[in-house]
Amino acid sequence: MLPEVFEAKLFEACGDAVTARLRKDAWPDVPMEHGYAVAGMDGLKEYLGTADDVVEFVGEAEILVTQLAPMSRAMLERLPSLRMIAVSRGGPVNIDMAAAREHGVLVVNTPGRNASAVAEFTIGAILAETRKIREGHEALRAGTWRGDLYRADVTGRELCEMTVGVIGYGNIGTKVVRLLRAFGCRVLVHDPYVQLDPDDDAAGVALVPLDTLLEGADVVTLHPRVTDETRHMMNADSFAKMKPGSLFVNTARGPLCDYDALLTALTEGPLGSAMLETFAVEPVPPEWPLLQLPNVTLTPHIAGASVRTVTYAAEQAAEEVRRYLAGEPPRNPC
Repeated sequence: MLPEVFEAKLFEACGDAVTARLRKDAWPDVPMEHGYAVAGMDGLKEYLGTADDVVEFVGEAEILVTQLAPMSRAMLERLPSLRMIAVSRGGPVNIDMAAAREHGVLVVNTPGRNASAVAEFTIGAILAETRKIREGHEALRAGTWRGDLYRADVTGRELCEMTVGVIGYGNIGTKVVRLLRAFGCRVLVHDPYVQLDPDDDAAGVALVPLDTLLEGADVVTLHPRVTDETRHMMNADSFAKMKPGSLFVNTARGPLCDYDALLTALTEGPLGSAMLETFAVEPVPPEWPLLQLPNVTLTPHIAGASVRTVTYAAEQAAEEVRRYLAGEPPRNPC
């Protein structure tokens, strides 16, 4: 999330109504912080920067546009001029929202900024496993020509003959469904809080209970938010209901999955393989058992990273600032 991109979009949207100063932090080259580990930052997640540094940078500014800067209650008390925070991410987990409300600070976000990026990545993740791309690559790297991957009892399956279960039908899940439809596979969706888009419904996509999805899908891919209801929704009971040899994909959030239960499901059944992009602890410990399994593909939380993610988030944030300055209601108030 390059600050100069946000500056350019702000000037495009607001002209000379704004001036800006920029701060560039070391993320993603260094990991994010979590509030439970830092005194005074209770409740904040996935942020970067110390309270003193951020307060000094914001100073007398009325508007803060950020992706990762923390904003705790104590920090807000030190920033009486601050009236608006535009968070360039899907959820303002780096902001103390209760304190922001009490201090009269408007917080907006940029939902869906990386939805296309994550949806495309998810399709790539599914194909990497179902078509044995990872296995063939790893074998060649090790100097082995896996001709056996051509054998009918070993080789991969086409999506057109498979059933894919999509858990979560929000900005990302809906895009995953539409991409999957192009492959001709049967698509099951579980999300108790939505109805299917009429176009998906007409195309044969089925909205089903979670157990029906788990029992019927050859591939299960996660796309809900983390809530008290969804935390560890993929657990030992959930994995036990899945088909023998099925594929589990998580490009959403680590806390959705019980990774100890996943390890058991991958080593003792029923799962055939998994593709994991997000984790409960990041970076993952080097001794983590899932890193050692031959039937798992792992990537370092990069599904949402694309050039378009940055420019789209900057455009949304800039439009929110323009609306604030013009006295118009925000599009995405948190």
